[in-house]
This record gives sequence, C-alpha cells and structure tokens, in this order.
Amino acid sequence: MGTLVSYQLEDSIATIAMDDGKVNALSLQMLTELNAALDRASADRAVVVLTGRDGIFSAGFDLTVLRAGGSDASAMLRAGFELAERMLSFPTPVLIACTGHAVAMGVFLLLSGDYRVGAAGPYRITANEVAIGLTMPRAAVEICRQRLTPAHFNRAVIISEVFSPEDAVAAGFLDRVVQASELRETAVSTAAVLAKLDMDAHAATKLRARDDALHALRAAMQADDAGFQGTA
Repeated sequence: MGTLVSYQLEDSIATIAMDDGKVNALSLQMLTELNAALDRASADRAVVVLTGRDGIFSAGFDLTVLRAGGSDASAMLRAGFELAERMLSFPTPVLIACTGHAVAMGVFLLLSGDYRVGAAGPYRITANEVAIGLTMPRAAVEICRQRLTPAHFNRAVIISEVFSPEDAVAAGFLDRVVQASELRETAVSTAAVLAKLDMDAHAATKLRARDDALHALRAAMQADDAGFQGTA
C-alpha cells in the first residue's frame, strides 16, 4: 500500500495495519491510504481486520492541522467521518484489533467496527474532545450513540471519561479483551469465523440494522460541515 498503511490478504482475510511510527494520527494521508486499503478489501470480498502498531491503535486526528482550521482541517474531519460511515456500511465484516490506546477519532473508528477485540494493558480508550477544549462534533456524537450503553454514552461524550480496555467492554467500545500476545491470533481466528457468513445476507442485514444510525450520521456530518464552514 502506501507508507502509513499496509495490506495483507490471506485466506479471504485482509489485514489492514496503520503504522506511522508514532501515534497513528489520522492525517489526510493516513485516511487516504485506509480508503485505498478498503477498496482492495472490497474488490477481494475479504473480511477486514483493521489494526494499529504495538501499544497504539490511533490517537485520532492530526491536532496540528485541526487546530489550524481552514480547508485542510475541514477536509480531514470530513474524510475521517466518511471513513467511519464507510466502515459501518462495509459489505463484508470489519473486525478491529485494538492494539492499545484509542483516542478521539481513533475511538470513533473503533466504534465503527462490527467486532472489536482489544489488547489488555494500561491503555486509554476515550473520546477526549471536551477534555481538550473541543466541542464534540455531531457526527462523533451519533457514532457513540449507536454503540455505547446510555449511561456510558453520557460519561464518554459529555465528561470525556477515560476507560481501561476491561471497562471499555461494559461501556460498548470493545467486545472482548485478550492478552496483547494473543491479539493477532484471536483476531485472525475470529475473522475466519466471520468469513463463513453469507456475505450478501451480512451486507443487507448490516444496512437494515444500522439504517437509522447511518441516516443520523449523514445528517450530522452535513450539519458539522455547515458549522465548520461558518466558523473557519
């Protein structure tokens, strides 16, 4: 693939790995390469395993670009939430192997997977926008709403609570936590089970089950765009 994202296809499982050597910031380049990898997975009709580097899934958007504002920040925000929308409606199962910290847009991608396995460890899973002085985008609110339990939704969105991997299961960020040494094997074995699904039925059912959430997300993205352009 590119310089930030790798793609490996084996037995109808496409492993897409982010690694920028740092915190896997979701820059425009990273987002472009992720979409290119998903294009390949779609063409291969493969189950997707999306993962990060050791200790970090993703720390979210490139804050330097985001705080600078302007067209680059607007394009990055739009691309990030369009990627989440794409994952939520992807025609084959998307499994996320969360290798460590997941913060802000990183956590919104985590919430967009069909099945999420996290590595145990001293990792932070948090939507930290309010904690760092940013109003939560409407699109992010809708992504959180469709997956988190009601009580955890309020704590995650409004007060930027930080969750450990274990607590993240109860909240709805993760489905399962395993030892870091077992993460890859667990992700691949789970993906192999998902690969036995009828993919046409999976795709149609996913769209039916998430119809309301996807409509709400698209409306939120449009409202965020309008608000950002009005303040940029």
